Amino acid sequence: MTVQWREYRISPDASHHVHRGRPVYQSRFDEVLKFHEPGLAPVHDASGAYHITPDGLAAYEPRYIRTFGFYEGRAAVHAADGWFHIRGDGSPLYGERYAWCGNFQEGRCPVRLPGGDYFHITGDGSAAYGARYRYAGDFRDGHAVVQREDGQHTHIDPSGTPLHGRWFLDLDVFHKRHARACDSGGWHHVDMFGEPLYGLRFKNVEPFYNGQARVEGFDGSLSVIDEAGQARLELRRPAQSQLEGLSGDMVGLWRTQTIHAAVDLGVFECLPASAQEVERRTRMHGSVGARLMRALMELGLVLRDDTGVYHPSQRGALLMRSQALSLADAARHWGREAYEAWAGVARSLRTGESAFERQRGASFFDWLAHRPADLQAYHAAMATYARHDYRGLANAVDFTVHDNILDAGGGTGELAFALLRSCPGLQATVMDRPEVVKAATLPTDLAGRCRFVAGDLFQKWPVAADAVILARVIHDWPDSDAVRILRRARDAMPRDATLYVIELVLDDSTGDGGLLDLHMLVMTRGAERTEAQFRNLFAQAGFGLLDVIDTASVSSVIRARAI
Repeated sequence: MTVQWREYRISPDASHHVHRGRPVYQSRFDEVLKFHEPGLAPVHDASGAYHITPDGLAAYEPRYIRTFGFYEGRAAVHAADGWFHIRGDGSPLYGERYAWCGNFQEGRCPVRLPGGDYFHITGDGSAAYGARYRYAGDFRDGHAVVQREDGQHTHIDPSGTPLHGRWFLDLDVFHKRHARACDSGGWHHVDMFGEPLYGLRFKNVEPFYNGQARVEGFDGSLSVIDEAGQARLELRRPAQSQLEGLSGDMVGLWRTQTIHAAVDLGVFECLPASAQEVERRTRMHGSVGARLMRALMELGLVLRDDTGVYHPSQRGALLMRSQALSLADAARHWGREAYEAWAGVARSLRTGESAFERQRGASFFDWLAHRPADLQAYHAAMATYARHDYRGLANAVDFTVHDNILDAGGGTGELAFALLRSCPGLQATVMDRPEVVKAATLPTDLAGRCRFVAGDLFQKWPVAADAVILARVIHDWPDSDAVRILRRARDAMPRDATLYVIELVLDDSTGDGGLLDLHMLVMTRGAERTEAQFRNLFAQAGFGLLDVIDTASVSSVIRARAI
């Protein structure tokens, strides 16, 4: 019998175990699971959950809420006082109790603390390392996936040391030295250094099997690729042809202007309402309201109920001005000045000049300075993006090492506010152009911890600091102006002070950020940059690049030291 338990199977009703179709013991349970080494199986009956031996008898006296299979001689159990592991004789492996336990694999097991943090324990129950994560998975071939608070994932070794230091939106363990990984562009495969095997991105990918993998494209296609990302076999044609897909991209202006028109007319402030009510309240021409609402339905911004009344969808609600993260002002910006400037993108590409500046006769920020309504709308839009994108910044970077920070070019202060609320001991100064500072409002809960100072990024700064933040500032300017700003920052900082540049970092292996890069050219002659380009700018201005920290948003934090 000690040999045969490996061949035991679970009965169709999961009440007992069978061998070659015949019951191996007389007892019946509410549920049984498979036998695992050392020949014990989890069961549950009226007395509770426990393990049985191959003859159907209890392996020990205690009863639990749930029991699970033995892995590496240890089984996870859920008791009234928490989760822990037991040995084959039923004795606890350690004294701690957790909110959840996984199974041991390769001498490590993920556990969750009552507060929600995950980490791995060793075979004797001690912590394998000091870090804590939002999630931790099983070890396989010497590595496990962990997730930090901002949702980013990486690989660690059994001692908790990061394998490659690269972070992804989602990640799988390594299989034959390749892992499935997802970034902002989609799923792909990476090597043991976290580097992409190829530049393509997919809706989904399977692990490689003998040098090939099945992948699903964003167009609905299925194919088999090799390790260089080359398609070897088409399994399913795209849901739409390449011509249809490209045609859809070319009429993106329909989407931009439909959203802009709906916001400009005040459609979302009317909802819920019928198409006729929307027409009347927004003073649209009769009979066209239904046409606009149909277009907004196609965009997924409104829903129509059985009575013909339209309601904002979850996405559409973001275009209501009453929302905390309203994109109404952003729709105005993208549909007006940015939209008009993009008509000159071909000329910008030929000359390297800003299409906006040529059309308006002034730089973008000088143009805003003389138009209070446009200035207010632009900074309201940027404040929404800041509240969304910077809310997890303090989890990605430890700003508590500083007493004071200077947020240069900080707009109306949303980034500084987020950091101050996350770091109670921090003080902040926000510096921007006089017209921007005049329009800024300091929240009452931050009174005494934050101040606004008027200043010009290109002139001597009126304040010095041990830590300076330039958030989405450098990309507004061409290299020569970017270096001038960085030199002013260096002049305002002592040696060894820290500079935090928050920007999108281009990766030449993908196209991510390419359209935003063109937008900066069109609007301000600015640019998105690679890590190497940032390193070069820093060197010209008296800084040394320290590292690049990925965050949960489109931007990364590029840290540099004043030298």
